[in-house]
Amino acid sequence: MLVAGAHAEERGASLDHLQSNHEGALIDRLEVLDYDAVIINAGALSHTSYALHDALVACERPAVEVHITDVHAREEWRHTSVLEPAVRHQVIGRGWQGYLEAIDLLLD
Repeated sequence: MLVAGAHAEERGASLDHLQSNHEGALIDRLEVLDYDAVIINAGALSHTSYALHDALVACERPAVEVHITDVHAREEWRHTSVLEPAVRHQVIGRGWQGYLEAIDLLLD
């Protein structure tokens, strides 16, 4: 996240991050509401977590969903994201640079 943080600072923004494999921790963080936007890489939770979807809707902040790999080139069950209706954009298959693109999408 060092590169992403530096990229955000170059664009005049600040970046905070949370990494967790626990769905509840991600939802709890979204409920704090001390941020202007969300960049989320929920991994496999993107395909299953309606609770995370609901938390993204409830936070009423612009959000971008990031997937490091091209989920559409992987198993069929990965082709649908239940988070997609709750986010403004998706960045898929661009590796770690997808986080930089997500920052730009939110700031532009």
